[in-house]
Amino acid sequence: MKRTIHHLSHIDLDGYSCQLIMKFTPYKIFNYNANYGAEVRQKLEMILENIKENNEASLIFITDLNLTADESRWLNSEVNKLNEMKKDIKITLLDHHGSGEESSKKYEWYYLDTTRCATKITYDYVKKHFEFDEPSWMEGFVNVVNAVDLWKQEEVANFEYGKVCMRLVNETRELNRVMFSTEDTKYKLSLLLEASKFLNEENAPIILDEKIHSLKKAFFKKDKDDTLDNLSTKYIVELLGKARKEKTIYYKGYKGFLSYGVGNTSIIGNGFLTTYPEYDFIVDVSYRGTMSLRANNKVSVAQISKEWANGGGHPNAAGGRIIGFKEQYRYDRVKKQIEKIINDKEAVAGDLEYKKES
Repeated sequence: MKRTIHHLSHIDLDGYSCQLIMKFTPYKIFNYNANYGAEVRQKLEMILENIKENNEASLIFITDLNLTADESRWLNSEVNKLNEMKKDIKITLLDHHGSGEESSKKYEWYYLDTTRCATKITYDYVKKHFEFDEPSWMEGFVNVVNAVDLWKQEEVANFEYGKVCMRLVNETRELNRVMFSTEDTKYKLSLLLEASKFLNEENAPIILDEKIHSLKKAFFKKDKDDTLDNLSTKYIVELLGKARKEKTIYYKGYKGFLSYGVGNTSIIGNGFLTTYPEYDFIVDVSYRGTMSLRANNKVSVAQISKEWANGGGHPNAAGGRIIGFKEQYRYDRVKKQIEKIINDKEAVAGDLEYKKES
């Protein structure tokens, strides 16, 4: 029986390379990525919610992330509860961080090997346990990741190429991975897939280093060429447009769009408002709770910012900071916080100034 795989992995080269390997298996896969801390728990909660909703035989597949004793206990308990309800869920965790030793001794699904990077562990595991259409370059790429992740400087060629691949992932920040998790993972995996093509070239690290910019542009480009900034902005505005139903908010009769951690609000925000003129304003909230608001002569965002967060600015460009904002790694939880502010303010605030300030 082929299970639907919910694959949670880390956000570095090793983590994404585990997901690159899984691209060459025939299974239905949903990718999730997390850094350590609260994000791991939130992404696991999301996985469990999706499994409940889809009601399919599933595998929770975790790579390059060590779970704490509490996280392991909680996940094991939640899966057991669901299986008692006639769900069919299994867990497999493949990791190489020694800090997971306690959990690895307690749970049979927790596999720990500190001698190999997670990509190499995943590669060996997939060859043994999964259907796998392995490309000819895969083993060489796995060795590159292993060399740089375990800092094997004596493997000069692999190590040097791995350093460039590591930077390729670390500096690929055009897409926000909370707002656009699917597209962001697709972006990073596509770049790593392109990087695999130069493995055996003479001066491979230099070649890849020089091609990074053009590889990024190629991902975003649809027809005519442009700067990376303009290409990625157009791509992001299109993504925002596709998500309008989920991400629309209303305040005192005005229609707004809520984004989270997108940044570059002057360019992206104004691009969105120009493309979708039915919106009166757009607000982007950062991970720390700072707000950046933009409008296009339909409402004073300086007034909105003042009412929401004692902020201020100009009629078409304003900002502020939400006191008590809790950083989230799921958009739906951010929206709940903002909607609570809106509901509270609408209940007590006076009428919003309809005219743009002079």
